[in-house]
Amino acid sequence: MNRITVTENIKAPRNFTISSPLYHVILLKQNMHFMVDLIPYSVDRSVCIFLSPYQKFVTLEPSEISILAFHGDFYCIEYHKKEVACNGILFNNIFSAPYIKLKPTLRQEIQELFQKINSLQERTEAFEESLIKAYLQVLLALSSKEKQKSSPLESSEVISPYANFNEIVEKFYIKQRSLGFYANYYQTTSGNLSKKIKTLYGKPPSVIIRERLILEAKKLLHLTHKNISEIAYELSFEDEFYFSKYFKKEVGVSPKLYRQKVGISIVAK
Repeated sequence: MNRITVTENIKAPRNFTISSPLYHVILLKQNMHFMVDLIPYSVDRSVCIFLSPYQKFVTLEPSEISILAFHGDFYCIEYHKKEVACNGILFNNIFSAPYIKLKPTLRQEIQELFQKINSLQERTEAFEESLIKAYLQVLLALSSKEKQKSSPLESSEVISPYANFNEIVEKFYIKQRSLGFYANYYQTTSGNLSKKIKTLYGKPPSVIIRERLILEAKKLLHLTHKNISEIAYELSFEDEFYFSKYFKKEVGVSPKLYRQKVGISIVAK
């Protein structure tokens, strides 16, 4: 079985990097500094990080980590969305930090699930795969539940006029990619908008707009059978060449290679 792996207690050095066509769940047992897609994060407790295919994770200091990695062909998060609502919550959530903070009890549960999957991953019996998928589903369900409880915008008592920025980006991101457009929408300066949005979401608005566009490109490559020219047109790029160049700059691989490695989902339309 090679479509899911668990590697426990890795002594990761500084600049240890993950970027692949797999989904990753990374368990950190201690405080740590790291980056995901060039955005720095600093955590003061154990956390669980969730990476979608070709998101880039880099350690900024030595640390001990455990890694669970699986391919979408092994466990399709879109197909199992009724059982585990993790897509857009744990994975592909550009408006929230890519991790959950773990209380001791939840950390112990997740660590035990890692261990159970690890003990089964080399076995070849057919029922073992079903058991591994069940453990993975429990892990994702527990994590999704925790993530939804700890949403910073929902739990904040501060009412900000910029709290609907995610909705505004969702409405305009395909046609409007300049920071100036969104600053004008809020009747403020680009500098002030950047400051306010970074306070709310932990990253600048220009990054969020760019990430939303790339996320849609990834969805269309993975969840549809549209060719790359059709996707480029749908996302308002001048042509396939410009889209491919933009995508590769942001993701690290071309749209064609992304689709080859990640695959087209079984729920693709």
